[in-house]
Amino acid sequence: MLLTFLAFLPIIVILVMMIGFRQSSRLSLGIALVLSAIIALFAWKMNIVDVSAYILFGFLKAFDILVIVFGAILILNTLKFSGGMDSINRAFSAISTDRRVQVIIVGWAFGAFIEGAAGFGTPAALAAPLLIGLGFPALAAAMSTLIMNSSPVSFGAVGTPTNGIQTSIASLIGTENVASYMQEVTIITALIHSIAAMFIPTLVVFLLVKFFGKNRSFKDALPILPFSLFASLMFVIPYFLIAKFGGFEIPSLVGGLICLGILVFSAKIGFLTPKHSWDFDTQNNWPNFWIGEHQNDRANQTTQNTKKINIFLAWIPYLLISLILVLTRIPQIGLKDYFYSLKISFPEIFGVPNTAYSFAYGYLPGIIPFILIALLTIFLHKMQFNQVKQAWKATFKQVSAAVIPLCAGVAIVQLMNQTGNNPQGLESMLRMMAQFFANISGQAYVIVSPLIGVLGAFFSGSNTVSNILFAPLQFEAASLVGLKTQVIMALQNVGGAAGNMICINNIVAVCATVGLIGKGEHRLLTYNIVPCLFYCIIAVVTASFLL
Repeated sequence: MLLTFLAFLPIIVILVMMIGFRQSSRLSLGIALVLSAIIALFAWKMNIVDVSAYILFGFLKAFDILVIVFGAILILNTLKFSGGMDSINRAFSAISTDRRVQVIIVGWAFGAFIEGAAGFGTPAALAAPLLIGLGFPALAAAMSTLIMNSSPVSFGAVGTPTNGIQTSIASLIGTENVASYMQEVTIITALIHSIAAMFIPTLVVFLLVKFFGKNRSFKDALPILPFSLFASLMFVIPYFLIAKFGGFEIPSLVGGLICLGILVFSAKIGFLTPKHSWDFDTQNNWPNFWIGEHQNDRANQTTQNTKKINIFLAWIPYLLISLILVLTRIPQIGLKDYFYSLKISFPEIFGVPNTAYSFAYGYLPGIIPFILIALLTIFLHKMQFNQVKQAWKATFKQVSAAVIPLCAGVAIVQLMNQTGNNPQGLESMLRMMAQFFANISGQAYVIVSPLIGVLGAFFSGSNTVSNILFAPLQFEAASLVGLKTQVIMALQNVGGAAGNMICINNIVAVCATVGLIGKGEHRLLTYNIVPCLFYCIIAVVTASFLL
C-alpha cells in the first residue's frame, strides 16, 4: 500500500500544486519530476545511472514535440506580423451579419483549421478576438470558442496529442506494433469525436442565445439548426475519412479547411441559413462582466502593421502546409516512407536499454512544412527584417514557456514506465497506479477513462501533456481489467480534448486575450463544465459499443 501511495505521489503533487495552490505547470511538473527520481532511487532502489538515462531520454522525446510546437506557432506569428492574418480576419466580416452563422464559421470551422495547424491554445486565442471584432461580447466569444475547440483537439497541431500517446506507450506495445496499434486508436478516436461533433455547433448556438440573447430563449437557436447540423457534417466527413486512411496528423487541419470553404460559400449564397438575421442586444444593455477591457478596439488587428495582403496571398502559406502534409502523410502517395527515413539516430544513453533516440527531421511537421513555409512566407509577403525579427522573437517567447512542462512531463512518464527495471522485482510505478484503478472500477473503468483525460488537460492545460502523463497508466489499467486497450487509449485522447473546454490554462489565456482577466474565469468554468461532461457521456456511450 505504501508503494502504491508513493507511485501516486508525483501525480498528487501536480494536482495539489496546480489546482489547490494555482501554481504554474512549469513549477508543478518540475517538482514532480525531482520527486519521481527520488522515489525511483530510494523506494524502487534503482541506480542513478538508469534513472538519469530515462530522464534524459524523456527530454529528447520532448524535443520532438517542442519542434512541432515551435513550427506551428512560428507560421501563425509570421502571418500576424506580415499582415496576412489581418487580411484573413477582414474577409470573415463580409460573409454574414447573423451572429449564429458567424460563430459557426469562425469558432467551429476556422477554429478547427487553426487547431489542426497550430493547436496549443491558438484557436480560442485567435478566434475569440476575431468574434469580438465582429461585434460579440467578449465573454460570449470566449465561451463559444473554448467549447468548439474540442472535437479537433486530438488531431491538433498536426496530430501532436495523439503522437503523445504513441510516444508514451511505444515501450509498452513494442516498436514493431506501434504503427498498426496507433492506426486503430486513431480511427476509434475519430469515430467518437465525429459523433460528439454532430452536437457541438448546435449546443454552442443554444448556449449563445440563452446566455447572451436579448430574449434569453432557446427558440432563437431553432432557425439555425439546418446550418449547424450541415456544419457538423461538413467537418466530420473529411475528418473521419482522413483519420481512417491518412493517419492522425491532418484530419483536423484538412477537415477544418474543407468545412471552412464550404460554409463560407454556403453562407454567401444563403444555403440553409435563417431567413432573419439574429443579433445581440445593443452594447449599452450588456452587463459589465460581458465586456472586455478593450471591447471597442478592433480586436482582429493583431499588429500595428497597416500593410494589406491580398486574401489569396494571405491563405497561400496554409494552403501549402495542407498540401505538403497531405503529400507526405498519406501512404498511398508514396512519399511518406522517404521522408520518414530522413533521421539522425543516437545510441542508447549510458548503454541503458530502451533509450536509443532518433531525430526524424524529415518527418517532423515542425520543420517540414512549418518552418519551411514560414521562411517562404517572408518572401511571399515581402516582409521587412523587423517584422521577421518580431515573429521569431514572439515564437521563442511563447515556446519557451512550454519547455519545462513538456520536458518534465515526458520525463516523468518515461521514468515511471521504466521503474519496473529494478533489483527488487517490483512492478513499475505506472503498473501499480493502474492496478489501483482497476481494482476500484473493474469493467466500469470505461466510465473513469475519459474523466482521467479531462483531469489531465484541466491541470496541465494540454491534451498532449494529459496523454503523455496518463496514456501509459490507462493502458495498464485497461489490460488489468480485460478491456480493449485501443478503445481506452481513444477515451483518454477524447477526454483530454474535451478537457480543453475547462482547463485553467486555456481559460486564463483566452481571458487575457479578450480582456476578461479577473471577471471571466469562474463564469467560463461554470458555463463550460456541462458541455465537457456531456462530451464525456457521448464518448462513454460510443465506446461501450466498441469494447
